Parts: sequence; structure tokens; C-alpha cells
Amino acid sequence: MKVVQVPTCISASHRNMFLPILGLVVFGFVYRWYKERKRVHNKADKYVYITGCDTGFGNLLAKHLDQLGFCVIAGCYTEKGEDELKKTSSDRLTTIHLDVTDSESVSKAAAFIKTLVGEKYLWAVVNNAGVGVPSGPDDWLTIEDHKSMIGVNLLGVIDVTLSVLSLIKKARGRVVNVASVFGRITTFGGPYCLSKYGVEAFSDSLRLTMGHFGVKVSCIEPGFFKTGLTDVAILQNSLTKLWGRLPPDVKDDYGRNFIDNSLALCEKRINQLADGNLMKVVNSMEHAVSAVYPRARYTVGWDAKLIWLPLSYMPSCICDRMLRINSPKPAASVL
Repeated sequence: MKVVQVPTCISASHRNMFLPILGLVVFGFVYRWYKERKRVHNKADKYVYITGCDTGFGNLLAKHLDQLGFCVIAGCYTEKGEDELKKTSSDRLTTIHLDVTDSESVSKAAAFIKTLVGEKYLWAVVNNAGVGVPSGPDDWLTIEDHKSMIGVNLLGVIDVTLSVLSLIKKARGRVVNVASVFGRITTFGGPYCLSKYGVEAFSDSLRLTMGHFGVKVSCIEPGFFKTGLTDVAILQNSLTKLWGRLPPDVKDDYGRNFIDNSLALCEKRINQLADGNLMKVVNSMEHAVSAVYPRARYTVGWDAKLIWLPLSYMPSCICDRMLRINSPKPAASVL
């Protein structure tokens, strides 16, 4: 039997091609790490306006930036949220009542901020306020369901940003918008993903147009984290209410098992995927505010990086099939 030997020069040439590429990749990561370590100076002179500070990411970010020495303006929806935040923060932190769905409330907050910051202007706005319900199959929802969520998650972001954008332009500051990895891929029905796609588009538009004035725009894209948006009881209660108001013919299309399976899957997915370390998101938000060279996008969470973002780059036929395999099937399904 004749043994065929592979010329050693082939493997050597492959090695010679691979090593420079590997070197460039390593250099790129090291350079990025070194560059992103740089932080802005004079934090005590920089005002940061944050929405949705009653609980969750916004509440933690307000406290974190306060500890770092920034002058924080925390927008809260409730008096309770304001009072509790004041008790755990320094005198640098100022709370204001804010309803992002009410343009009058947004305008009052902007007028107050303009007086407060004076000639220091506004360094950053962090649009964090958001809601997660109602969500469900599209034919379970009304236009009012869409309006209520889009009013908070998208129109609220736009309204708040535009109300203080002139102050940020003068400071050559930052706009930080909290979107979601589900602004890159739609995995469930309803207006949530729609609203987050809109935040992504608004952020891209701002980044392009405001870059001429030295304003940097970042978009935060969390996966599943244990916040009020992923509270199993709230999500299940919302689904149950949506099911309860459906006409009989739509219920027949889906079948009684569909709602039971959906409620069970909701609890299973949240327990499997929701990360309890909220500081992963808060640290990304802080970097977007304080880094000399912030990123345009921060994808946060192991599920976002390893599941949802890679899935978003797949062909639609493959992506759709994978998502349908792992979702409840309606009784009248033709698939």
C-alpha cells in the first residue's frame, strides 16, 4: 500500500497566513480595551438626566453615577420613588416628577433642568423608562395596546431627548437610549419589539445628525434581566387578561391549550434566561455616559450575545423556523 505524504510546505504556508491575522485580532482587542478605559474628567461639573428611576436599571444607575461624582437628575414617576432615592443618595442628586407620556410633564422637567444646569449645560440624557406589557399574538391586541406601549418606549424617548437636545449639543455631550436586543430580532408578538426597533432607528438617526456637533449617541441592548419587565406574575396576568377579552372564534383558532402552554412557557423562559446581575447593564450605561470613547451599541447579557443576536443574522426562513419550534402551536395551525 502506497502512503501519500502531504507536503509540509502547505501547513507551513497556512501557519504563515494565520499568525498575522491572529496578531491583528489580538491587537484590535487590546487597542479597544485600552481606548475604552479612558474616562471624562470634571465629573462634578457634569449633569446627567435619567428617566425611569423609581426601580430597576434607572434606580441603580442614578445611585451609581451619584457615587462616581456626577450631578444626577433622576426622573421618577411616583413620589415614593423620589423619596426612596433621596434617602440613599448624596445632595448632588436631584429628583423630579416625570411622566414621559405627558408632553407637559416633559416640558416642565426640561425647563427645570435648564435653570438648574445653567452655563454647565447638560452632559447626558439616559432614556431608561420603559414598559413590557401588553405583549401577545398580534390578533389578541388592539391599536390602543400599541399606542400605550409605544407612547412610553418610543415616543417618550423621542420627546425627552428633543426637550433637552439643545443643552446636550452645547455641552457636546451624550444621548444614551435603552433599547433591547429585541430591537434587533422579533421573538414574540406585540408592540414591545416594534417600539424597541424604533428606539434603534431613532438612535441611529441621532448618531448620524448629532455627530456634527460632537454629540455621541449610544444604544443599550439588554437581553433578559430580572426587572419589573420580566416579572413572571405581571407577564402571566397580562396574557390572561388578553385571552379573557378575546371573541370566541379567536379562542377557537388558538385552542384552550394555547394559553396554558403560553403561561407555562413564559415562566420557564424567564427562569432559564433572566440574569439577576443588573449591574451588567448599569455598567454599560455608565460607560456610555463617562467613557471618552463610548460605543454606539452595548449588547448586554449572555442570552443576547449567544442566542438572540446571532439568531438575528440568520436567514429569515431559518430564524422563523427555530423560533416557531420553541413556541406554543395554535389549534388551527397549518404548519
